[in-house]
Amino acid sequence: MTIRVENLDIPDVKLITSARHGDERGYFAETWNERDLIAAGLRCDFVQDNQAMSISTGTIRGLHFQTAPFAQGKLLRVLKGRIFDVAVDIRTGSETYGQWVGVELDSTGGQQIWIPQGFAHGYCTLESYTEVLYKADAYYNPGAEAGLRWDDPDIGIDWPRLESVPAISSKDQTLPAFATLQPVNITKVDRRRSDSYHLSSPAN
Repeated sequence: MTIRVENLDIPDVKLITSARHGDERGYFAETWNERDLIAAGLRCDFVQDNQAMSISTGTIRGLHFQTAPFAQGKLLRVLKGRIFDVAVDIRTGSETYGQWVGVELDSTGGQQIWIPQGFAHGYCTLESYTEVLYKADAYYNPGAEAGLRWDDPDIGIDWPRLESVPAISSKDQTLPAFATLQPVNITKVDRRRSDSYHLSSPAN
């Protein structure tokens, strides 16, 4: 197996490390291998790749997610630079509901983070001109965009200390508080090539 999968403090969030095979020219690595990931219990059917570049150190993006039935799982890695990446469990009824887990990723370690459906996601850049690439198992849907405040005290994310004021979009600055999050019912869905959750709002 060329890819190693480890549980983070919230076990459904995974740290995935690819072996790098180097020589005088550089290195080669498999960043996604369906067979190895299935063997490790991770099944995904990716449909979209996204790439983002952040100019300034201390750029914060998030916390983002998509609502039902367009919830996304993401496999994220850093192409250039370094980030502190965060996932917040928003699965009603989960033992870790409202808790967060964070990990530092860079372009040299060969590591990725898997963030399943049912989590809000965000990151802070730790170097200028940082580039991030992530695979998603559902298409982007602008009508399903949702999020939470990056600095919500009820979540209490321990972001890295920055030397300047974080660069945050006006859209992210107006995201709602965790206390306003509407409950969602989560049921594990068996799919041929996808290990995911179905999120739906309870009937009124």
